[in-house]
Amino acid sequence: MTGLRPGPPAPSLLSTLGRALGGGLVMGVALGAGTELGPVVADAVGADGFVARLIPAVLVSAVAVPLITLALRRQGRSLRDVGFGGAGANLRSLLIGAGVVLGAAALVLGAGTAAGLLRWSRPDLGTLAGYVVANAVVALLLEALPEETTLRGYAWTSLRVRFGGLGAALGTTAVFLVAPGVSTVVGAATAYLVGREAGPVGLAPGGQDPFGYLFLLTVFGLMLVTARTAVRRAPLCVAIGAHLAFLTVNRVVYEGDRRGAGWHADVSSPDVELLVPVYLLAAMAGFALWRRRERRGEAVPIGRASGTPTERQRSAT
Repeated sequence: MTGLRPGPPAPSLLSTLGRALGGGLVMGVALGAGTELGPVVADAVGADGFVARLIPAVLVSAVAVPLITLALRRQGRSLRDVGFGGAGANLRSLLIGAGVVLGAAALVLGAGTAAGLLRWSRPDLGTLAGYVVANAVVALLLEALPEETTLRGYAWTSLRVRFGGLGAALGTTAVFLVAPGVSTVVGAATAYLVGREAGPVGLAPGGQDPFGYLFLLTVFGLMLVTARTAVRRAPLCVAIGAHLAFLTVNRVVYEGDRRGAGWHADVSSPDVELLVPVYLLAAMAGFALWRRRERRGEAVPIGRASGTPTERQRSAT
């Protein structure tokens, strides 16, 4: 007898699925309501420019993160249990996530440039720096922080207890595909309530092609799960950093001219956008290699793996 007390029983199948879907529902509601209420609040306070963009982002995080925190407290857990850590570990992990994605994008887009698929404008470094910082703040609060907390944090850890790593990865990605559709429904309802014109309702936001959007979202979601499992300390922040880097790269490269980013690429044909899933796959490979490097560097004494199921679960997040 080791004298160790057994951990809490694993949640039922329905409870596990309910928690995972609940994470997606929270994200969909927060995104739909926040993006529709944000402009109303901005108009009411006379905000424009960066502040007007920041308001809906703040609203999305202000809805999503506290709701997940409350759900975790009811289960006797905290944000650390879904992958956050201390300030230093969070920053290190965020930089790892951003660095791997930026490296993969530079490799693939650089090859595309050498092949004549992309031609770059002359960069305005001051404008580019300002855009990157402003976009990072808005994207963090509007997308990266709430999505990773609700999905690769809450939904993933809920599924992993019962289904293991592969099942959690596939299940979280499936929930990720549903969340944008939920947000369009909530957004349309919110717009109706506040007297705004409602946007289209569907699987993809903004009337985008559903097949192309869901394909890209699937590859993106799997990359983020791979990022989330790359390190042991503050692993969720790796996904947050990867998410931010992805949004920054795509908005500068493919949308920089109309976003006033100070730099952009002209593509030889619309098919060049297929380089995006290619660099996402390269980033997945990078995170997988980083994970192997971290595991190989860990010297775990014999018997160290013992402990309660809860302790082992926390060490895996």
